[in-house]
Amino acid sequence: MNTSAGSTARLLGAGLRALLVLTALCGVLYPLAVTGVAQAVLPGKANGSQVTVDGEVVGSRLIGQRYDLPAKEGQETPEPDLTRFQPRPSNGLGTNSVNTQYALILSGATNRAGDDEELIRRVTDAKAAVVADNSVPGHPVDPADVPPDAVTSSGSGLDPDISPAYAALQVRRVAERNGLPVQEVAELVRDHTEGRILGFVGEPRVNVLALNTALRELVDEDAAP
Repeated sequence: MNTSAGSTARLLGAGLRALLVLTALCGVLYPLAVTGVAQAVLPGKANGSQVTVDGEVVGSRLIGQRYDLPAKEGQETPEPDLTRFQPRPSNGLGTNSVNTQYALILSGATNRAGDDEELIRRVTDAKAAVVADNSVPGHPVDPADVPPDAVTSSGSGLDPDISPAYAALQVRRVAERNGLPVQEVAELVRDHTEGRILGFVGEPRVNVLALNTALRELVDEDAAP
């Protein structure tokens, strides 16, 4: 009986020591080491790839955001700020209805089939809006030139990038609204167009936040005396 009790006590003691050692190793030392290396080697990415303007964080290169005008009284959906480049639609996003103590945005896709009537209506309306918003005097937008990413949301609804084609489609409108030469804005888009990763992964893309940040700087420079 005493031998059995002693064996049980030794097993419990070994288990407790293993628990304490593994907790310290995996729960404290390892996270601290990984965090330290990340902060030393890639501090920008480790902190969420934040973009700052005049010392203020304006967003992350990894998360898409909308550029809208302040909503008017009684207006459910605010109008887009046409002085800025616009991102992809975000129809898949939802709101937190479980714990309303927190104002959360739920990431996700619409999960609608290609022949879904609601999806077809959304795409049709989005294409009409893109054509109307980006047509400028003397340069109407051909509906056939509207790229897919201008009228469809991504799988997460938070895609921070748009295609070079969609960025180019917005150049004349952005230039006109900001009183800038079209060539300068087009060059801005070219400078912010990123190629495929490693030359073959993914598609060429333009980060909307980085582009709008550079656009703001260009507008400020142009307005400076």
